[in-house]
Amino acid sequence: MKTSARNQLSGSIKEIKKGAVNGNVVLDLGNELVVVANITNDSIERLQLAPGKPALALIKASFILLSPDPEVKISARNRLQGTVSGIIPGAVNSEVILQLPTGQGITAIVTNESVSELALAVGQPCTALIKASHIIIAVD
Repeated sequence: MKTSARNQLSGSIKEIKKGAVNGNVVLDLGNELVVVANITNDSIERLQLAPGKPALALIKASFILLSPDPEVKISARNRLQGTVSGIIPGAVNSEVILQLPTGQGITAIVTNESVSELALAVGQPCTALIKASHIIIAVD
């Protein structure tokens, strides 16, 4: 599978909670780190998702918000705490790479102004914030 989504976090389905139309799929990434994706019940059935099944969480880098404050109040369901392992500045935006405790990395695209205002630097703790509706689940 090839995709334009920069972030592909691997894990296994931990839990599925279905609602009337959508369901929350909890993906265990390891090291007590999970992400929750909100997808349609139809997708849950079509992908034959079930606890224990391996899956990928696909997340566009531009969907990820960053905060050096892990307790920031925000409505995003997912908070992945990591360490800044790289910053690649561009003309307007920068690519910020976080190393997660699982060993997996996650990349965010943020403005250069945000990098400066948040005082992001390599080695600094940082939290990636992601809405559950911005996560796509993929399986083989």
